[in-house]
Amino acid sequence: MRPGRCGYGLACYDDGGLIVDGVLLRLEPDLFWYAQADGDFYSWARAHARGMDVEISDPKVFVSQVQGPTSMEILAAASDDGMPEPFGYFGIARVRFGGQEVVITRTGYTNELGWEFYTEPQHDADALWRHLTAAGEPFGMQLFGLDSMHIRRIEAGILNAGSDFDHTTTPYDAGLGRFIDEDKGDFIGKQALTNASRKPRLSGLLCEAEPHIGGEVCIDGNPAGRVTAGAISPYLQSGIGIALMYAPGLAAGTQVTVRCIDGELHAGELAELPLYDKQAEIPRGIRVDIPERKD
Repeated sequence: MRPGRCGYGLACYDDGGLIVDGVLLRLEPDLFWYAQADGDFYSWARAHARGMDVEISDPKVFVSQVQGPTSMEILAAASDDGMPEPFGYFGIARVRFGGQEVVITRTGYTNELGWEFYTEPQHDADALWRHLTAAGEPFGMQLFGLDSMHIRRIEAGILNAGSDFDHTTTPYDAGLGRFIDEDKGDFIGKQALTNASRKPRLSGLLCEAEPHIGGEVCIDGNPAGRVTAGAISPYLQSGIGIALMYAPGLAAGTQVTVRCIDGELHAGELAELPLYDKQAEIPRGIRVDIPERKD
């Protein structure tokens, strides 16, 4: 990964179980950041730095994001010098927002067109927030928390550490086997993963109602998995979810019943993730049509 680029990175225990996933930023030839989900990556990195010429530290950086069809227009308006070039998918740029230099990346937790910005200790965070809010107002930008991204991340098959996967699941279980370089030199968990099943256990769900997190997923009346994420998709006009199945390799289209938020079992089926935009054309800016909202 060359400087100025990001990559998706997994950290495993020695037994192949997942500890965390995140975005690895290569800011300089010898400077990396790891923007992580929940999980103690810092201690993991410190523990495995022994014998290496590397310094591990927590830079106390916090990440937020601007996501959606007008996000690049907002970036151009917010940047003191206009749109950074180049700034391709999974790229890194340094821009000035109201006189403050800020690292941004062409990434996000929604699989929408968008970017993330990184607030460092030297920043005036309140001034930065006011500047971005003012830049986004003409484009209808609103401020939301993680709940607003929950539906899109399920549709997109973006996983949440600690719920969709944990230390008991391997990358293959979680459908992340394509991110394992089996020909790479030694890495933590390699020996265990060499002998692990390659068939995924994590699956998307389509359902008549909203799946209940922790609810059972049954096949022919028998428990076969559990719901790890659930929501209603306005775009698909369906209940959607992610399920960790007990057995690997179950095919998309398998008919199931799912425990939903009303406490009842509803008909559903297993589905391939992501549930649409399977080539990630939306975040790449290739697909620009905006679906009509259905209330």
